[in-house]
Amino acid sequence: MTTLKDKIRAAEPTLGTFLGLGSPAAAEVCALSGFDWLLVDLEHGSGGEDALLGQILAAAVHQVPLLVRVETDDRIRAGRVLDQGAAGVMFPQLETAEQAAAAIRHLWYPPQGDRGVAGYNRARRFGSDGLTGQQVNDTIVGIVQIENLSALDNVEKIAAVPGVDALFVGPADLSTALGVPGQLDSPVFKAAEARIIAAAKAAGIAAGILSRDSDHADDCLEAGYTFVGVASDAALLASITRSITAKKDPHG
Repeated sequence: MTTLKDKIRAAEPTLGTFLGLGSPAAAEVCALSGFDWLLVDLEHGSGGEDALLGQILAAAVHQVPLLVRVETDDRIRAGRVLDQGAAGVMFPQLETAEQAAAAIRHLWYPPQGDRGVAGYNRARRFGSDGLTGQQVNDTIVGIVQIENLSALDNVEKIAAVPGVDALFVGPADLSTALGVPGQLDSPVFKAAEARIIAAAKAAGIAAGILSRDSDHADDCLEAGYTFVGVASDAALLASITRSITAKKDPHG
């Protein structure tokens, strides 16, 4: 069976959305909408690890892989979400290839990595999955964000780190770091995008980005990104509700 990791590594275009509401019901709505993947945002979202399991289960019912953006690259943060059944981890605000390599090690069981070995958790079917540690390691998706100047300066080296499956642009942070906050059409931001996409392609991995909406997602795919997030559960809900209330007659 083709896994999400296989699709990402093959640079097969995929679309997902971020989950920031901490709601299993919202996660299920998004899973039923046809996204290829969902990503729970523990860095900026409203829900914490206590709300993660419900969202993982809601996605799993509809065979949609669920990834998690952790708050930090501490070993325990990656281990906790993987033990609950996350398909992979996105690491924010890394700056160097050495930091990326250390973070990726947290995704893997020894001797390849330093993930704590426990076979009785939900991800391992409470001891009944029959998989070796290496087989589990081979399924985990590793994503490193490129969202600051140091990461951009080191992007080719980060892309070459074994276990990094995708480079993911944080457009708000990266454009701010480049001195053009929110100006995603600016030449300096476009140049950074081109460098990141080229680095991913040269390393045989995917380049990803968080897009504003479906039209922006199409533009991102055309630009060479293959792992594209489309807004978030909260942003999509807000967009629809605002479009409805904007039609109200102010004199009615």
